[in-house]
Amino acid sequence: MVDGIMNKYAEEMIIHILLRLPLKFILRFKCVSKAFYTLIQSSYFINIHYNHTLTSTYDNILLKRSCKEDIERYKAVFSFISSDDEDNLNSVYPDLDVPNLLRVTSVTSDKLIDSNHGLIALMEHRTTILFNISTRNYRHLPPSPFQIPKGFYQSIKSGGFGYDSVVNDFKVFRVSEVYTEDRYGYPEDGETQVEVYELGIDIWRKLDHVDQELPILFWLNSSMSYKGAYHWIASIAGANIILCFDMTTEIFRNIEMPNTSNYLKGTLYSLQLLNESLSLLCYPCLASGTDPTTDLMEVWIMKDYNIYESWIRKYTIIGLPTENPLVVKDYILIFQSNSGYLISYDLKQDEIKELNILGCQKSMRAIIYKEFLTPIQRQS
Repeated sequence: MVDGIMNKYAEEMIIHILLRLPLKFILRFKCVSKAFYTLIQSSYFINIHYNHTLTSTYDNILLKRSCKEDIERYKAVFSFISSDDEDNLNSVYPDLDVPNLLRVTSVTSDKLIDSNHGLIALMEHRTTILFNISTRNYRHLPPSPFQIPKGFYQSIKSGGFGYDSVVNDFKVFRVSEVYTEDRYGYPEDGETQVEVYELGIDIWRKLDHVDQELPILFWLNSSMSYKGAYHWIASIAGANIILCFDMTTEIFRNIEMPNTSNYLKGTLYSLQLLNESLSLLCYPCLASGTDPTTDLMEVWIMKDYNIYESWIRKYTIIGLPTENPLVVKDYILIFQSNSGYLISYDLKQDEIKELNILGCQKSMRAIIYKEFLTPIQRQS
C-alpha cells in the first residue's frame, strides 16, 4: 500500500481495528481512501473478516414478510431483528423492500435459505434471487434453460441453496418430476430430474446420477442448509424422513427421524438449528383444531449429527398455537400467529410475547444470519 494513511498505520493494525467494528462502519471506510477501498474489497480481508465473524456469537434474525401496499398490490419486506440481554426482540435496521417481488397477491410460496457462508437465497418455483443482506447486494439468477420434451409435463417438487466448500462456490438446485399423462389426464411414467446452477461459472446443468426412487417432496416442506448439505422433511413408504443433498458430491441420502408423537388430527414437522445442532419440531396441525390440555409440541435435538441414537427429546410444550414456526434463536422460538403477528416463545422460561410486526398470513420466513462481506459474482 502506498497510500499515506496506510504508510502511517501498518496494514495489520488497520485490519485489527476494522475487525472490531460492525460491518456497516467497515463499509463506510471504503469511502475514506482508495487504499481502504482496495483493502476492504480484497479477498484477503473478506476471508479474514469471514473467519473472525464466524466465531462471533453476535447474529441477527432476517425476517421476510408480505405486506399489502394498496388495494391491488402486495410487496415483500425484509426486517432485521436482534435480541437484547433480556431476550427482547427489537428491530436493528430500517425495513428493506425486497426487489422484484411486487405482486398482485401475497407471496406465500417462497423459501428463504441461508448458505451459512454469507449469501442467502429467496426462492420461488422458477425464480431465485441471491442476496448479501449485509452489503445490500443482490442478483437475480438466470432461469433454467432446459426445455421439457413435447408431450411431457414438469412438476417442480422442491429446491435448495448452499455452499460447496471443495470448489468454493454457491449452488442452487431444483428437484422436479417430468412425466406424461394417460388418456384420462392422470400422470404416468414420471422420472426425477435435478438441475444445478453454479454461481461462479454461471451455468445450469442436469445431474445424470439421480436415484429415481427419491422420497416424496413438497415445495413448502420445512428445509434448511446445514453441514454442507441441504435437508428436507420428506416421506417414503408412508414414513417421514429427513432427506439430504450433499452440496459437494451432489448425492442424496436419508436421516432417520426420531420416534415422535403422532397427532390424530395431523402431524407437522419443522427443521431448526438449536444450540448448533440439527433439531426437529413436531406439532399438531391447527387446521383441524387443537386441545391446549392435550396437544403438545415436541422439540428434538440430534446431539451427534447423522447418528440416530443421539436424538433426544429436549422440550415438550403444551398448547402452543402455531402452524408456522420460523426459527429458533438463543432458545427463543419465533413463529407467526394466525392473526399474522410475529410471536416469540421462550423455551426455557415458558413465556410468550406478541411483537408489533405484522405480515400477511403464512407469508413470514426467517433465518439467523451473520454479517459477512461475501461478494456476489456478476455475470460477465
